[in-house]
Amino acid sequence: MHQLAYIPSPSQGVWHLGPVPVRAYAIMIILGIVAAVWLGERRWAAKGGTPGVIVDVAVWAVPFGLVGGRLYHVVTDYQRYFGEHGEPLRALEIWKGGLGIWGAIALGAVGAYIGCRRRGISVLALADAVAPGIVLAQAIGRWGNYWNQELYGRPLDTFWALKIDENHRPMLDGGPGLDPRYADIATYHPTFLYESLWCVGVAVLVIWADRRYKLTHGRAFALYVAAYTVGRGWIEALRIDDAHHILGMRLNDWTSIILFAGAVAYLYLARNSTGPENVVVPAAAGTAAVPAASEPQADADADAKPAPEADEAKAEAEDEPEAGNTAADTVADKAEAGEPEAASVEDAPADEAPEDDPVADPEARAVENEGDGAADPGRMAKGEPVADGK
Repeated sequence: MHQLAYIPSPSQGVWHLGPVPVRAYAIMIILGIVAAVWLGERRWAAKGGTPGVIVDVAVWAVPFGLVGGRLYHVVTDYQRYFGEHGEPLRALEIWKGGLGIWGAIALGAVGAYIGCRRRGISVLALADAVAPGIVLAQAIGRWGNYWNQELYGRPLDTFWALKIDENHRPMLDGGPGLDPRYADIATYHPTFLYESLWCVGVAVLVIWADRRYKLTHGRAFALYVAAYTVGRGWIEALRIDDAHHILGMRLNDWTSIILFAGAVAYLYLARNSTGPENVVVPAAAGTAAVPAASEPQADADADAKPAPEADEAKAEAEDEPEAGNTAADTVADKAEAGEPEAASVEDAPADEAPEDDPVADPEARAVENEGDGAADPGRMAKGEPVADGK
């Protein structure tokens, strides 16, 4: 029976700009990373974090995540590359697909830890901020499988079934050639679409739950892991691509079960975590912890607090009268003793009147002359005796 409605597969997944190939799979991965960083930055800022932190951490997390995702895929599907008919060099052909999400998260977390240590922030706080962005990146990245016509599910005869070209249908286990069970079947479960829609739903769930229950200390990330693994479990059961089986279940099913149990246990144990989180970069890390105060405010604070030099000057000013009195007493003592240096208290400072000052008191000048032991020319002219300086 000829099927009238189905989801068509793309005729090609790579275009060439001269000698440079542009692959749809890589574009989907890049778009997913951009979406994750964008949403992560918004959520980090909402937590009071310093702008730009997510970008800085992504510089470490993304390369680590890509390497980890590829390693997980190669290790869990080693027969494709190191089996009897495998080609080891194909393990490097990441553009042809094959990124294990659990390897990407595990090694990406190592890169994120390095980035957080360099910025001096909490890894758990950052994980909560980026959790919806990560699962949104997965939703976008799954469309790379659509362009590569890979990782589809069992045969399906309905209007949302995905048509797969003959050269992309399941191959024989351990050898070349189409699997005769699927040679004449063209439509299959679009598991890429199922998982993409599920991931969008998980992102919405985490954002809502975080706003409703204020999930902190890694709980938003744990909710993402728990919710994603539930969907991944039943989607994985639909797939027919080669995979290792343990006790009748695919390896990724067991991984999902273990991670789901661990995430739920963490949510329970951390249910009362309400302490403060380090979402602001400390000043000691080389970046301002909080926005700097405005210049007028800083100036006002500087004016309000006396400088150390002002304090010293004030102390000297307070001590100056006492020092002045001591000097005056010394001058008086010398005057009584008849020493030539004796002078009046008023003349002890350096505030002497100019010689040509007409307002100067003649008697004061006489006292000054007497104290200095100098002869007054006026008195000498009159024949008056000159004081010899008592």
